[in-house]
Amino acid sequence: MKHRAVPIVLLSLLLALPLSIGAGASSRSAWPGAVEGPGLSSKATFPVSAVREALVLNSAGTITAAELRDYLSFVASDDMEGRADPSRGLDITAEFIATMLSRAGVKPAGDDGAYFQRIALKKEKVVADGTQVEVAGSKFSYGKDFLAQGSGGSVTAPMVFAGDGWFVKSKNVDAYREIDPEGKIVVIASSTTTNLPPGVTFADIMGGKQGEDWIDPATYARQKGAVGIIMLNSLVTQANPDMMERTRKAAEEGRFYVEKLRTTATLPTIVANYPLAQAIFNAQRETARTILMIPEGSPGVKPFQLSPERKITITVKTTSDTVITQNVVAVVEGSDPTLRTEYVALGAHYDHVGTGRAIKGDEVYNGADDDGSGTVALVAMAEALMKAPRHPRRSVLFVWHMGEEMGLWGSQYFTTFPTVPLDKVVAQLNIDMIGRSRPAADNDPRDKDLSGPNELYVIGSKMMSTGLGELSEAVNANYLKLSFNYKYDDPKDPQQFFYRSDHINYARKGVPIIFYFTGVHADYHQPGDEVSKIDFPKFEKIARTIYVTMWEIAESKTRPKVDKPLPKGTMPTP
Repeated sequence: MKHRAVPIVLLSLLLALPLSIGAGASSRSAWPGAVEGPGLSSKATFPVSAVREALVLNSAGTITAAELRDYLSFVASDDMEGRADPSRGLDITAEFIATMLSRAGVKPAGDDGAYFQRIALKKEKVVADGTQVEVAGSKFSYGKDFLAQGSGGSVTAPMVFAGDGWFVKSKNVDAYREIDPEGKIVVIASSTTTNLPPGVTFADIMGGKQGEDWIDPATYARQKGAVGIIMLNSLVTQANPDMMERTRKAAEEGRFYVEKLRTTATLPTIVANYPLAQAIFNAQRETARTILMIPEGSPGVKPFQLSPERKITITVKTTSDTVITQNVVAVVEGSDPTLRTEYVALGAHYDHVGTGRAIKGDEVYNGADDDGSGTVALVAMAEALMKAPRHPRRSVLFVWHMGEEMGLWGSQYFTTFPTVPLDKVVAQLNIDMIGRSRPAADNDPRDKDLSGPNELYVIGSKMMSTGLGELSEAVNANYLKLSFNYKYDDPKDPQQFFYRSDHINYARKGVPIIFYFTGVHADYHQPGDEVSKIDFPKFEKIARTIYVTMWEIAESKTRPKVDKPLPKGTMPTP
């Protein structure tokens, strides 16, 4: 069912709520370890003491299902329009988070004493008029004979055919083993540089390190000194006018990227349709027909040098726009004069995928679970900290990352340009999708990996730090006793979840991490990811467990020791 909310009215109601909401006896009776609970094991890291109970457990009890539901009903409402990067809905959500933090008294830690860490997104748009290609004196038309993408520019050069264009060390794949693309325009036998070569799977890619164990075609061509890229459009795509038109419009509308994170310029890139492909390979060793008619999955034509005298001129005209977006950053300062210079980081991404193809009349991809759940859990935790009798010994850093759905942009930006010293961050706890569980009667195969009503996937807690993993387990065993599932806590996991959310950018900087996750479901990146599907009692338990875990790390005399190397692996970004 499609739900409609009125954000301004709802925001007014939220702001009218007392900060102590949910702190009463009825909420405390729902969790063990409180005054009326069974207590905690004396063997655990998490000790039994009246002081700890007052500091941690009582404030944890203020994180309630009712509060989480109220906040999520705003963040994941249709009026937020799916919180795309960038968008009005994303900005409103950021303002909502900042307002709640300010109201609770949480200190801003973004740029210039504000809650926002500003991030410039640049968008390059292809301009049809002036974008052209010429081969052997013949000119070819944009939109009919070719499409364009990548950065603007004009280049004239000879060509090399690079086959699939990949480098994959484990499979002995190297497009440039026998040809030299330096100073030339590379022709790739695919309309996308993410198509894998025959015999290579995504498991082969994700199990290695980008730039060392594998290199994608666009990056490899650039590294080898190419000056332009031509991708051959498949005959199937060319036979679909709607697909061709969508591709053209996408290029002319442009695509955002984070300006300060782009370290190398992209090359002028075009996608050649059959008439242009014929002209490129005219009187060459192989014909365009031979190259394009190779069955998918079969070994293609080997790379070769085209006649040096046969040159092509590519001119891609573009315009650019810049939009400012933001991470939201806040800190609760520690109470210990020495340890307060160190931080326990809590993170979640507050973006989603926006609007899209309507399903049953619903075009808003609300993102209630992904990652509205993590977004509002962090707000509730920040408020809970401000209700505790004192702050933890270490400071607690909260970062709501933008751009996770676009390729982990916000976390990459923060770890590249941190607003606190990154070497002082002792651990990062990342929350991405903690709101769902699989009902007993659910037989949908798309929900087969959803966790059960008391189950939580815990990823990475044992990958880098033995001590962090032990602390995590001790807290859980002596508190709410969730069923921790380590199914994805494996660098060889085919889904590669360890590499697919914001924590990985912290891990790459040497920060030990824990990633909390309840599993992918049928509504993942669909309009059906709505508030009505959230298991709020479970959501409450998970949020409280993460909160108490944060306290234990923040109170510990020593920081978690990184005693294991970061597993090799990566997830290709969009």
